[in-house]
Amino acid sequence: MEVAGEPPPPVSVQTLAHSKLLPSQYIQPPHNRHSTTPTTAAIPLIDLSLSSTAAIAAACRDWGAFHAVNHGVPITLLDEIRAVGSSFFDNLDVAEKLKYRCDCSEAATEGYGSRMLVNESDDTVLDWRDYFDHHTFPISRRNRNRWPHYPPNYRKVVEEYSEHMKMLAQKLLALISESLGLQSSCIENAVGEFYQNITISYYPTCPQPELTLGLQSHSDMGAITLLIQDDVGGLEVLKDGEWVTVQPLSHAIVVILADQTEVITNGEYKSAIHRAVTNANRPRLSVATFHDPAKTRKISPVPELVARSAPKYREVLYGDFVKSWYTKGPEGKRNLDALLL
Repeated sequence: MEVAGEPPPPVSVQTLAHSKLLPSQYIQPPHNRHSTTPTTAAIPLIDLSLSSTAAIAAACRDWGAFHAVNHGVPITLLDEIRAVGSSFFDNLDVAEKLKYRCDCSEAATEGYGSRMLVNESDDTVLDWRDYFDHHTFPISRRNRNRWPHYPPNYRKVVEEYSEHMKMLAQKLLALISESLGLQSSCIENAVGEFYQNITISYYPTCPQPELTLGLQSHSDMGAITLLIQDDVGGLEVLKDGEWVTVQPLSHAIVVILADQTEVITNGEYKSAIHRAVTNANRPRLSVATFHDPAKTRKISPVPELVARSAPKYREVLYGDFVKSWYTKGPEGKRNLDALLL
């Protein structure tokens, strides 16, 4: 029996974690809800020290996502970024967190929040998630004063993590380019200067997890996303119409291809549709690092791949794509599908 509680106050999802009933704004329509049907599938695991372009090609073509190990990012840094994120969400009271609150009236603003869309209507279904978003590259966007002061090493860890993620994204785009028979710099040149954001997401325990989602089905807007989980798990990737659980691997990084890479590769490689589910027993934390083009950048299939087959996507100004995403909402890949020729 589905019983909705009263609408939540516009503070944070974490304040609702001890509710007995799920507030109505968080109840997903039946067709979107999480199924507990087990699956034996798993996203590919790729050892980057082996530089296997064949394995990367298969993963990008068939999944749009894979686990990367031997990636060169210090394991201690992965632990530190999870630790500072957990400290912020678990150890600060709401009043302290709200000092860093973002402006929810604009898209992709920096800071602490819980709501994603600019134009939310009364029937918008909300995600069971709080987050802190950091603008980290280009350096001109980086304002450490907007980041938490607690714990004391928070800002230092975010900066160091940012640098390592940027280098890894460059390495991965080079390998992905080479796996298509392109120059290693091809995809990164098409993307241009990275606009990097780091989003620490906190998924509180949920009174009725079978009715909601921590993050609704979507593909990422930009070029490439690098994500780490804690040991709770909850990330799922859509493969051949089935949701596949991405089991947590503490020292691995989940690589997720985003929409602009699908456009640049003329559809040879796919962006991954993914979502996050909730549970009633333990809160979950993940850290996603997004690498996107500038909003003034025009994105289209690279000529080398158009020469192999007809272009599948029209050119798009990335800023227009972002505006559409934040205005209409995700719903799988509908924003990318609008670019199909």
